[in-house]
Amino acid sequence: MLNRSYLFIPGDSEKKLGKAQSLGADALILCLEDAVADSNKARAREMTRDYLLSHRATTASELWVRVNALDTEHILADLVAIMAAAPAGIFLPKPSCGDDVKVVDNYLTVLEQQNGVEAGSTKILSLAESALGAVNIGSFVGASQRLSAITWGAEDMATDLGALGNVDDNGDYFLVHQMGRASCLTVGAAGGMQVVDSVFTDYKDEAGLRTECIRSRREGFTGKMAIHPAQVAVINECFSPSDEEVEHARKILKAFEESGGAGAVGLDGKMLDRPHLKQAQRLLAGVKAY
Repeated sequence: MLNRSYLFIPGDSEKKLGKAQSLGADALILCLEDAVADSNKARAREMTRDYLLSHRATTASELWVRVNALDTEHILADLVAIMAAAPAGIFLPKPSCGDDVKVVDNYLTVLEQQNGVEAGSTKILSLAESALGAVNIGSFVGASQRLSAITWGAEDMATDLGALGNVDDNGDYFLVHQMGRASCLTVGAAGGMQVVDSVFTDYKDEAGLRTECIRSRREGFTGKMAIHPAQVAVINECFSPSDEEVEHARKILKAFEESGGAGAVGLDGKMLDRPHLKQAQRLLAGVKAY
């Protein structure tokens, strides 16, 4: 099943960690990177490891950890600390190319063996958010079997570009970020990954969030990052197929099953072919039982 909502939780906040499991997010991303000051990294690793050990068997949310970037002094310490607690996945920020994912894959292979974790079970979610990463984004396709999801970001990209911001006067992303977003979609599809939309930064604007979620799902995104607990319910709702969509998808599957192997079928006055069947199968595969 695909996660609809990924909620960031600072790994050094006892208060926020204490509430995290009751917030309804499909996945929690316990953050050791930007949300944590350098002076508190060690403490954040301890708190995150302890949280994983205490909640991995009881929470309904998948537990991920956002480590520090590969070019920092922190990532190995991050991985060594948390892999003893077997997180569901690693969120890798600021990768420059697919080889970065391969390096982290190799680290995880060794640490899984050392900690008695099932080989290959730790997934990777990658974030295309740098100029170099954008140039090399095609290299993420096939980089690792662990790479199960990809998302994009505009904040660090704007910094790389030396830009004063990432949106125009109407609040729309500049073209370079629209291109990054589109590349994320196509690379995710080419690599068989879940494609997760970036954050909606105005957590008080529920209507704006809903509008963006609806559009994102129409484009092909199957989930979204959340920076505030108030966003989770809207994201979960918008990325859940409606009863009507589920029923229609089931009718498509039934029509093809009864067609005797035909490449196209008629349903409700419309001709449907194999791409429609694939869409229906994908929709039903992503339905969560809540």
